[in-house]
Amino acid sequence: MISAPFDEFRATVVPEWIDENQHLNMGYYVVAFDRATDAWLVHIGLDPDHRAIHRVTTFTLESHVNYLREVREGDPLRFTTQLLAFDQKRIHYIHQMYHGEQGYLAATNELMSLHVSLETRRAAPMQPVIQDRLARVLEAHSRLDRPPQVGRSIGL
Repeated sequence: MISAPFDEFRATVVPEWIDENQHLNMGYYVVAFDRATDAWLVHIGLDPDHRAIHRVTTFTLESHVNYLREVREGDPLRFTTQLLAFDQKRIHYIHQMYHGEQGYLAATNELMSLHVSLETRRAAPMQPVIQDRLARVLEAHSRLDRPPQVGRSIGL
């Protein structure tokens, strides 16, 4: 069974992440999203065992964060992840961070990840089992509405 979107990662805003404005500091949004990425990678099969056996990892090629509403110390967070596209070496996805009790969308993080060989430190094709898993996930996620933050550019 493939969840659409992936909806398993949870976190809580810890005191160390709070800035002088008494809310989650912008850099720690990225930390929280990075932890959501770790859970996402396990979900698609790129777990620590797979990475160690095949001597592969992922590098982030590009990341866009949209800060929509503040969250504060102690707030519970719920993250969803939607696969947008993939090819043999890249994965395009978006995380959405929600307040875990009030339900509002607090931030989004759109990412492009590159599958990398640890031997060469260069892009390398993902194993067929991972590509097959991604194809099944994409089929399920393609039925979802595309979040409006996908593909946004910055400007006045």
